Parts: sequence; structure tokens; C-alpha cells
Amino acid sequence: TPPVYSAPASLAATPVHHYAGFWIRFLAYLIDGVILGITGFFLGLMIGIVTRLGVDHETSGVAGGAAGLLNFVLGFLYFTMFWSSAMQASLGQKICGLSVITTEGEQLSYLNAVGRYFGLVLSFLILCIGVLMVAFTERKQGLHDMLAGTYVIKSP
Repeated sequence: TPPVYSAPASLAATPVHHYAGFWIRFLAYLIDGVILGITGFFLGLMIGIVTRLGVDHETSGVAGGAAGLLNFVLGFLYFTMFWSSAMQASLGQKICGLSVITTEGEQLSYLNAVGRYFGLVLSFLILCIGVLMVAFTERKQGLHDMLAGTYVIKSP
């Protein structure tokens, strides 16, 4: 009888990923923006109400700066905690059926999610070129994905 070929276990267990393209990721980011915008609005409203009570006009600028910092921290925690959670995606990404994984196919560590977040900030700061790269790279990676060693995939 002829020998039977069996693939090595490492090859047989390798999943095939379907990388998420630019437009579905854009939609997920819009959804996240709405979620963060509504949350930030109500947090800002509460801070505004509290700081307007008995505060003179000069110190209200400090309150505005504090609200901006709070919104940054909110976005930072939102993305990094969701990306590194068992959900492996922000709420917008999950609604769109996406997950964020490492290039080895694993769940992101919190440190990896932090790196991806700051890579995303950089991707936006350079005229969004880092984000637009998703549309033109083979595995649909933006600059932030390349820096952090991540992929955004369509969830199975």
C-alpha cells in the first residue's frame, strides 16, 4: 500500500484568516466614534455643571482642558481594554464582525493593545496615511497594525 501523507499538526491547525478591508474597518470606527462621542458628551456635561458652580470665568478654561484629557483617557481605555479582552475587538468592530489578533493569530496582550493605540494616533497624525494604508496592503494592515504586529480579521 502507498504511504499516506498527513500534514504536520502545526500546518493542520493553522487557521485561514480573512483580513478586514478599509471600508468595514471605517464603519466600525464610525460606530466607536458615536459611542465615545455620546459618552464624552455626557461626561463633559457633568464636568461642566460641576465646574460652573461657584467657579469664576478664568478657571473654567482649566475645566475644558480637564474634559479634553478625560476624553483622551476614555478613548485610550475603551480601545486598549476591548482589544486585549476576550472579545478581541472594540464594540464597533464586534458589531461589524471583526476581531483584532496578533500576527501569530493570538489575542492581544494589554501592552500590545497600548502599542497599537499609540500607533493608531500616529496613523491619524500623519494625514491619515497610516490608516489609508489598509486599502493598499496585502494583509490589510495600517501603519498601526504593522507597528504593533496585528491584523484585523473577519470573525469566524
